[in-house]
Amino acid sequence: MTTPSSGTAAHALVAQLEELGVEYVFGTCGHTNIAVLDALAGSPVRFVIARHEQAAAHAADGYARASGKPGVLLVHVGPGLTNAATGVMTAALDSVPLVVISGDIPSYYRGRHPHQEINLHADGDQASVFRPFVKRAWNVHRAQDLGRAVERAFWTALSGRPGATLVNVPMDVFSRPAAPYPPISHAAPPDLPAASAELIAATLAAAERPLIYVGGGLREEAVADPATSSTVADPATSSAVADPATSSAVALIALAEHLDIPIAHSLMAKGTVPDAHPLVLGMTGFWGLELTNAYAREADVVLALATRFAETDASSWDPRFTWDFSGGSTLIQIDIDPAELGRNYPVAIGAVADVGLAVKALADAAKSYPRVERPELRGKIHEARSGLFAASRERGRSEDFPLRPERILADLRAAIPAEAVLVTDVGWNKNGVAQCYELPPRGRFITPGGASTMGFGPAAAVGVQLARPERTVVALIGDGGMSAQLPAVPLAVEQGAPVIFVVMNNRSHGTISDLQAAHFGRSHGCDFTDPAGRPYSPDFAALAVACGADGHTVTTPAEFGAALRAAVANRRPAVIDVPMVNEPVPTPGHWNIKDIYQGMFSD
Repeated sequence: MTTPSSGTAAHALVAQLEELGVEYVFGTCGHTNIAVLDALAGSPVRFVIARHEQAAAHAADGYARASGKPGVLLVHVGPGLTNAATGVMTAALDSVPLVVISGDIPSYYRGRHPHQEINLHADGDQASVFRPFVKRAWNVHRAQDLGRAVERAFWTALSGRPGATLVNVPMDVFSRPAAPYPPISHAAPPDLPAASAELIAATLAAAERPLIYVGGGLREEAVADPATSSTVADPATSSAVADPATSSAVALIALAEHLDIPIAHSLMAKGTVPDAHPLVLGMTGFWGLELTNAYAREADVVLALATRFAETDASSWDPRFTWDFSGGSTLIQIDIDPAELGRNYPVAIGAVADVGLAVKALADAAKSYPRVERPELRGKIHEARSGLFAASRERGRSEDFPLRPERILADLRAAIPAEAVLVTDVGWNKNGVAQCYELPPRGRFITPGGASTMGFGPAAAVGVQLARPERTVVALIGDGGMSAQLPAVPLAVEQGAPVIFVVMNNRSHGTISDLQAAHFGRSHGCDFTDPAGRPYSPDFAALAVACGADGHTVTTPAEFGAALRAAVANRRPAVIDVPMVNEPVPTPGHWNIKDIYQGMFSD
């Protein structure tokens, strides 16, 4: 048997990954990437093998969101790369740093249609599949260029607005000679100039109805330092303790409290400021409270931080419902990505800056202005928010079975540690938690926002658990999302990741079923049934046991809380199958899709 040389590009790549501080490479094997797998065999970098590339991509995404380091994904040619596309797109649209390394056909066979080459009808390449959503894709043609491409892929994924990148490598290049690439050196992120900070602080201090609107780019999570590839963590997300004075969330709260400015947030920013803070108005848009949307619409100055004003957060950009900058309202927008400034609304003051650094500069600049107090507004916020959570808790006391969704949320909050990480999929699990689950200050909420990908939650939770082994991690998912990513259960078992998979099982794609029934009078093609038309579901608990995990099937209201407490205590992968009624999420806001179904259009 011939042993490959240790001086190959594959070995140089692995040495480079070690230098970058990479802990895990997620992926699947194939004949185009086994040279890299062989090089990884002698490395401290751990390869996390998945049974499907989409699961591997979601796991790498979850790891990146929880650790602050870029996720690294290794895939195979053709179907390996295309299977991963949905997971990579999900990370990209949520500005999650992800570096994808794909094996490709031998360089000398390009265009001859060798095994699994995908450019069937055009003179393209497989990297083109990713180009609509990655920040940059590199096709490596020579072994000596691989290190440079990987360096640039990491730098590009982390700098500016984070995102996904692709390095596409012909399989023969991995086996050619190459020397290790020198370490990366990076520049500091852009700060907010002092003059700009002073102008913005003065504008906020003079406002009568100011509002701070926070997007997902200011999530308080561990932040990777690209110069050292070390992880600087904050006390709300890790056992490692950061200096609170450097926390952007602390600076944001200081700014808001000094000028008594209410804070609204997007779906992706839930938890950036604790839900219980007296200035937090909650989400805007489709799931937003009437008070939140009304205040946003009537604010005279809005400071928007790291947000793209997504459609659901902005009521489909209809000025009747959430944001209206057509009159005398002033929009101040700060974002690391210049393309976001003014994308959806006219900007009076715009700044390209790292928002974490910007809020610290603004908090310092605001100190020169007198403190402001708005007790009446605080009272209205308290009344609206406490009413929201109290009503949800009341509905959560129901003894009905199958369980009401809010009973599941109530039992979940009572049974899991306050610092647990909730990873949701899409549907009631995501929407219900975002709107009416009062997240504890040390808790964490991770969800797919931009792509809203069904199947994200199960595998992403495994990646989160690998990044945060000391935390309790719960994948709160529907039966549709669980069915879409069954490989996540054996993945958790193989990795020793004690993820608790809570399946909110209504035997349906429930949110879409409700939507169809509301607008078309019936549900067709959304509900799972057997040949006789009866509601059907796989036995998810039995699947868990078959995979080597714990399995619990809930048959009474009291059993869910008991199963949760046992799963938390056992620290083993567990699936809890919870029968749930199909009940729509309260949606007090507006979304244009409803107008489309009703045939009501306006120019």
